[in-house]
Amino acid sequence: MISSIRKPAGGARVLTDSDRPLYEVKAGLFKGLSHPIRIRILEVLSAAPEASVSELLDATSLEASHLSQHLAVLRRNRLVESDRRGSLVYYRLAYPQVADLLRVARALLGEILETTHRQLVDRGGLPELPAGVPAAEVAP
Repeated sequence: MISSIRKPAGGARVLTDSDRPLYEVKAGLFKGLSHPIRIRILEVLSAAPEASVSELLDATSLEASHLSQHLAVLRRNRLVESDRRGSLVYYRLAYPQVADLLRVARALLGEILETTHRQLVDRGGLPELPAGVPAAEVAP
């Protein structure tokens, strides 16, 4: 298989024009996942075959205009689909793999949190701040 990512003399890979559309779609996928409200919307849609806008409003406690903006991002990035039935609009996941992706992300997050917790316990907690130095001045 010939790769369209070429490797110049310096060793770094360069994205070619033929790669760009694929990587733009990939970036769009992650953009759709990059906001906590959009993750919540996708989780709600993962739990049922579809949900009406009013159900999504109840599940997210958002104003209608804010929900609409998030749904537009999800539609634009092909993560959800919608149907109008009379005066109601229903949303569903565009692909069942989105629910799988959310499950994998949740499992990964659990492992990350568990590892972080173990590291803190092994170290005896967070390090103490130097005496007399306000927290804002302490380097991370």
